[in-house]
Amino acid sequence: MTAVTDLIRIEAHAKANLFLRVLAKEESGYHSIETLFTLLELHDTLTVERTEQGVTLEVEGADTGAVEDNLAYRAATMVLGATGKRFGVRMRLEKRIPVRAGLGGGSADCAAALHAVNQLADNAVPRHEILQFASRLGSDVPFLASGAAMAIAWGRGERLYRIGAPKAAPALLAVPNVGIDTASAYRWIDAGRSESFDRGSVVFAHDAFDTWGGIGRLGGNDFEAAVFGKHPEVRKLFEQLAETRPLLVRLSGSGSALIALYKSDAELDGAATQIGESRQRLIKTSTRASPAPGP
Repeated sequence: MTAVTDLIRIEAHAKANLFLRVLAKEESGYHSIETLFTLLELHDTLTVERTEQGVTLEVEGADTGAVEDNLAYRAATMVLGATGKRFGVRMRLEKRIPVRAGLGGGSADCAAALHAVNQLADNAVPRHEILQFASRLGSDVPFLASGAAMAIAWGRGERLYRIGAPKAAPALLAVPNVGIDTASAYRWIDAGRSESFDRGSVVFAHDAFDTWGGIGRLGGNDFEAAVFGKHPEVRKLFEQLAETRPLLVRLSGSGSALIALYKSDAELDGAATQIGESRQRLIKTSTRASPAPGP
């Protein structure tokens, strides 16, 4: 992130889930999860400029809905409120991360806004409070605000254990022409489970996270069965990616995006050619082995 007088430009990096278990449903209606987050090179760009008062947001590249509901707008408002509304901000967001795809685009923009607005305020809000704001704004926001390249998360995503990421791997994102609402995906999971549903125990060995092969053996994503049942085209795309012999292939979050990791750029290019873009969008990127640039 670079700061020039009263203007900051920051990269808001996407995330992927390399395993995801949906655990108990709480009385509040939220579900507990257990997941492995990894950071991707794919990113949006957020520019934040100090103004006299108020918050404005311009979005280019995607329809993200009402401005007041945008997580970046809400994050900026939250930080400015905590610092006494001594100034305002004008924000411009360049979207590259697909929306409603399970890649954390809105959450990444939110995390970027938290840090950028706080830096314009001379970091008046302590880091631990910024992370508390993150947990109030969304399940993926704490990881994306943490500065970690990889982490295991529990609860609603607010409990994080940072781990070292393996060497960056080429990643192919396949985004079907269907968006999936996260709340609906959770309902699909609940509908497919009986009252006697019980999860088996899982024991994590630290060296399992040292290689992509080890991570691939940890398990899948509980949303896969639910999403594949509702959207057979996503299942078919998953199977096509698996046939390209990746190190691993997963549905990210509640979907609809799928991520496949490869040993080399040449293997990724071959997989992209084999899959094609007639019915889905393909994005070539990579995982990150180090935290994203930022405060």
